[in-house]
Amino acid sequence: WLPLIFPVFYFLHCTVLMTSMSQQAVNGVPCRGKVLTVDNMNPNVKRVEYAVRGPIVQRAVQIEKELREGVKKPFTEVIKANIGDAHAMGQKPITFLRQVLALCSYPELLEDNKFPEDAKKRAQRILGACGGHSIGAYSASQGIECVRQDVARYIEKRDGGIPSNPDNIYLSTGASDAIVTMLKLLVCGEGRDRTGVMISIPQYPLYSAALADLGAVQISYYLDEEKCWSLDVAELRRALNAARQHCNPRVLCIINPGNPTGTNKDLIHFHLKNNQLSQVQSRQCIEDVIRFAKEEHLFLMADEVYQDNVYAEGCKFHSFKKVLFEMGPEYSSTVEMASFHSTSKCYMGECGFRGGYMEVINMDPEVKTQLTKLVSVRLCPPVPGQALLDLVVNPPQPDEPSYITFMKERTAVLSALAEKARLTEQTFNAVPGITCNPVQGAMYTFPRITLPEKAIDKAKEEGKVPDMYYCMRLLEEEGICLVPGSGFGQREGTFHFRMTILPPTEKLKVVLQKIRDFHVRFTQEFS
Repeated sequence: WLPLIFPVFYFLHCTVLMTSMSQQAVNGVPCRGKVLTVDNMNPNVKRVEYAVRGPIVQRAVQIEKELREGVKKPFTEVIKANIGDAHAMGQKPITFLRQVLALCSYPELLEDNKFPEDAKKRAQRILGACGGHSIGAYSASQGIECVRQDVARYIEKRDGGIPSNPDNIYLSTGASDAIVTMLKLLVCGEGRDRTGVMISIPQYPLYSAALADLGAVQISYYLDEEKCWSLDVAELRRALNAARQHCNPRVLCIINPGNPTGTNKDLIHFHLKNNQLSQVQSRQCIEDVIRFAKEEHLFLMADEVYQDNVYAEGCKFHSFKKVLFEMGPEYSSTVEMASFHSTSKCYMGECGFRGGYMEVINMDPEVKTQLTKLVSVRLCPPVPGQALLDLVVNPPQPDEPSYITFMKERTAVLSALAEKARLTEQTFNAVPGITCNPVQGAMYTFPRITLPEKAIDKAKEEGKVPDMYYCMRLLEEEGICLVPGSGFGQREGTFHFRMTILPPTEKLKVVLQKIRDFHVRFTQEFS
């Protein structure tokens, strides 16, 4: 049998040898494979996850393509309710904002009498602060000086006269860029000395993604769903003490009002009185958080991009800075803090312009020098975004011609959002197996869904998290794109999804009805 089998071994040997040689040389040039592979790339990047644009959204894009190609589906369009993109959902731009931006982009329009005089004056002021009188020029790395001055005045007015120094204002590419920049400054150490950052669960995935990218330690503190996603300082302390066993906690992040929960979750404090749940002044909770940060020597990061999106009766936005300074010098001169705002949310919804700012408080002067150096590496934030931000913090005044239209449009947007918030809560709470807390702020809801055990088992069979399986089925059967709660974090054994309330009212009613019908059908299927 040897004479028979030897030729086979010889052939295989020659094949392997030739394949190896072909990999080693192409046209005589040694070939050593790719320099960058998934095995030798930055391992932190592989740990990054961003649910808001994750697998569900990627599949939604594929389905949209299939619909365009004529593939038959049980629906005619995909409704993307996964992200807070107001204009993509049909919200109309605010006239004054776009008028001034048009003038800045094409200054020849300054001669056009269709534009109001206050819009022209605003455009001329912004252009006068730009290199070559053009928004196509770079700005200072920290941002255009007159815009930073306007931001400081806006903060002073918002906070009842508490001073704001333009030198402490850093303009940014949306709030996200400033948040990541701040985290870069804060992360250091190795092993048990590695920086720990406290973030709420549920959380906005920017935070977990940035921490994974930077190699920092995520410290999760849970919000109380049974009490309208409220924050309890006792839970902060539990999370902090547990984390000290394996890292060095240095940062506390607060989202105010909340995302993804759609509530003033970080501002609401409850107590029991006569066996009834009642709400105490929200600023009390902020004070408790500030005291905690001071006691535990934590840097405070206040994400306040939804500060105009407060709908519930009796709820009011209080900035962390305002409360900090009203607590007196013991706190206002010691607690280190950065707060963030953006042009992407509130009534503006101008996500694509990527405008935002950060204000730093009580920062060490030497660290501030390093921060300025760090932002200079990116040259500057987008100048059109800076121009837009200036209009947001310095809108038309009562004696100017654009004021009436501006206020009418602004009020209409916020009133519609408040109405849609109530509609969403009421509709979901009428569906057996869905529980929805009041949508008190921001532009999202984070309902809890009860899934049958058979559905949970089916999801596991397919290698999916149960609420991911639920949301993927919803997309395939109804064309509704949501984000599973597992992408934001949730308590073990609970399931949720995040949905924006931004679609126009009539379309939102369709979305809510489709989700209702799907949930009933899904529950019956697995009962």
